[in-house]
Amino acid sequence: MTTDAVLPPNGSVDAGVPWHYGDPMREQRELAAGQARVDLSHRGILTVTGPDRLTWLNDLTTALLADLPPGESRTALILDPNGRVQHELHVVDDGGATWLTTEPGAAQSIAAYLQSMRFLLRVEVADVTADFAVVGSLGDGIPGATVTWHVPAEFAGTGTTPAGADRGGDAGKYVSQRPATFPAVESVVPRADLPAVMRDAPARAGTWAWEALRVAAAVPRVGLDTDDRTLPHEVGWIGSAVHLAKGCYRGQESVARTHNMGRPPRRLVLLHLDGTAGELPGPGTPVLLGDRSVGRVGSTVQHHELGPIALAVVKHRVDPADPLTAHGVAAAQEVVVN
Repeated sequence: MTTDAVLPPNGSVDAGVPWHYGDPMREQRELAAGQARVDLSHRGILTVTGPDRLTWLNDLTTALLADLPPGESRTALILDPNGRVQHELHVVDDGGATWLTTEPGAAQSIAAYLQSMRFLLRVEVADVTADFAVVGSLGDGIPGATVTWHVPAEFAGTGTTPAGADRGGDAGKYVSQRPATFPAVESVVPRADLPAVMRDAPARAGTWAWEALRVAAAVPRVGLDTDDRTLPHEVGWIGSAVHLAKGCYRGQESVARTHNMGRPPRRLVLLHLDGTAGELPGPGTPVLLGDRSVGRVGSTVQHHELGPIALAVVKHRVDPADPLTAHGVAAAQEVVVN
């Protein structure tokens, strides 16, 4: 890590990689312009090899992976039996191996789960985090990267992910329009090459900039914008990460029931926070309507144009015009999930 890098505050989920390099607002602008690279080397990386890998992962996750072409990206979720989100996987296949990038610290538990589900199938799971690293950018990946994962088209503003339909309709009923785009790319490079990859970048940005642009586009992140009750419908992952007609996987019955029979109990909103407040609310802070808790704050950031913003999951019956507060800070809602 370079000596001019500033590390995140204690307790950050992004510990161990640069938070910024001295000017986080400039870094956001450079990242948005496609000029900067972000060190995301704290993310976990798994590989799955063997001739059964894609059909096996297809049966274990929410995404349609059985016929994934080499080089094409998917986002997949691992759910519990009740359809609640446990893990998010960024998936890309190179023709011989399927690469999965995970949230920091999650690779070991995901690998253990996958190993427990191998049975007699011809698959091998390996944690290669020690040998490879993720570098983030917007727009284009790094030339010569081992593999490159692209954010779902919904988040990039380039279209929609083919996701089928069920009796409750297609995925379009959840998110009419996102507040911004986040055309994120994860390039996987040999970890030994990481210093040179960052040194040779046209510009560098820290995770502050990465998170600010992600939050502005209302792209959810597991562990920050989700809790142990989160359904994929609540945060806009139907379509972008959940295929509605691919067949069975763990939690599929609950996903279909919510999609076909009603609506999720909560929904994702973008909060525009009072910029005159001092300390901003952190993840898990209750969102209040008067003195009544109606949700929880997820990711909170300072954006170079929007000021202080946050993602939150609130009860579906909360009126979008209702004045909310979080940690004493006034918060105006922008609806993300209908």
